Amino acid sequence: MAITKSAKKALRQNIKRKAHNLTYKDKIKSLVKEVKFLVLAKKNKEAEGILPKLYQSLDKAAKVGVIKKNEASRKKSRLTRFVAKSSE
Repeated sequence: MAITKSAKKALRQNIKRKAHNLTYKDKIKSLVKEVKFLVLAKKNKEAEGILPKLYQSLDKAAKVGVIKKNEASRKKSRLTRFVAKSSE
């Protein structure tokens, strides 16, 4: 357990930051899951409609430092390819 005043404050900050970061990660996970579900259900138009929201949330998470920029780019690229390949 934290003893010094600064260590106690650091713990409080970590808890707040973790909760804040989880909101971004949960949003991304739910959108990815939704896109994959729609593609597997052969609803490609709906999946393509969700992609801009997914891009936006990935870019925002990368901007605030929750994920790295290359990770966001990689996820966008792979999901776009997944949707495009299934619509062929």
